[in-house]
Amino acid sequence: MILPQFYVDDLIKKAISEDINYIDVATDYLLDENEVSTAKFIAKADGVLCGIEVAMRVFQLLDNSFNYKLYQKDGNYIKKGDVIAEISGKTVYLLKGERTALNLLQHMSGIATLTNECVKQIEGTNATIADTRKTLPGLRSLQKYAVTCGGGRNHRYNLSDCAMLKDNHIDAKGGITPAVAALREKIGHTVKIEVETRTLDEVKETLSAGADIIMLDNMDNDTMAEAVKLVNKKALLEASGNLTPERLRSVALLGVDILSIGALTHSVSAFDISMRMA
Repeated sequence: MILPQFYVDDLIKKAISEDINYIDVATDYLLDENEVSTAKFIAKADGVLCGIEVAMRVFQLLDNSFNYKLYQKDGNYIKKGDVIAEISGKTVYLLKGERTALNLLQHMSGIATLTNECVKQIEGTNATIADTRKTLPGLRSLQKYAVTCGGGRNHRYNLSDCAMLKDNHIDAKGGITPAVAALREKIGHTVKIEVETRTLDEVKETLSAGADIIMLDNMDNDTMAEAVKLVNKKALLEASGNLTPERLRSVALLGVDILSIGALTHSVSAFDISMRMA
């Protein structure tokens, strides 16, 4: 997965404008604008790195004299104390960009690390770990990129990617069968239909209606095991809801295809990385 440069640049510019406004009252009054410094990015925990090039881009946009050397790349498993990168540039811009760069790098690495932990939980099964649309506004591409760096897969990016019928869609249309039928009449041949189900009766109806993907929403393991037998590989099965780390492996072993976890992006902890001036 490659992040579009224009997207990254637009996001960074908005973040820098938000943080600096028009002056950094500490840095601008304290230091000469031509002073040059070096610094290191250092891991303060073990986990998966993600977003280092995005972090470097923060400084590049502020300072055209900025230089850096990377010792780690996105997707690498790093350990506490590892030097991730060495940077050099005008001191005022290193200080102005530090927080924005670290915010992005720590957040993306936190997502990649959590995803990797979930992926390891289900190793040896046929299931995959996927994200959801529960992302922070404006950060979706960065967050979904981070999931892939951790070994996970991306669910739909937006509402245009897949027709997912959730409970409110189904209630508004009067049921699963009429909702799927109405969609089949209008959507293009490349668009898949996914239906959220809460009971085995809904699973049966969804399968009969011809959906491509059936989401098993907040079901217990026994019910999901019955759903796997019922569907018998006639559609993809996605388990979602209340997928705690303790449950992941037991759910994957039931025979579902996908485990989608909103917490990968909406509840992740920042990965501890520091920038130390030399």
